[in-house]
Amino acid sequence: MPSYRVFRMKDHVRQSFRWAAHTLGQANVKPRDYMEQEQTVEASSPYAAWMQCKDTDAPLDVGDLLQSEAGGLYIYKYVGFEDARWVLPEAKAESRPGDKANDKSGPAHAEQEHAAAATN
Repeated sequence: MPSYRVFRMKDHVRQSFRWAAHTLGQANVKPRDYMEQEQTVEASSPYAAWMQCKDTDAPLDVGDLLQSEAGGLYIYKYVGFEDARWVLPEAKAESRPGDKANDKSGPAHAEQEHAAAATN
């Protein structure tokens, strides 16, 4: 039988999530908004997992996530479960000598400095 990892949404984030407008389609979720995995539930589907947790001390709440063994991620909303995906922050690109965006030499940079000096 498949198992699902349960990720609980942090309380301060859950309050905003509850009052946000419902959107259709895949939800983007950030790992920082969730507590570490608390439990694993063996169930045939996300709805079966919800039923299993429903009458326990820790029922699934709106905003909680279930992640299947295969990697599928499902967020619990008022309307049921919807697909979700983790959104990880992008790593900042390191500036390297010779990058045009970071180059402080050459005609483009000199022109910018000249224009800035003229406005002062």
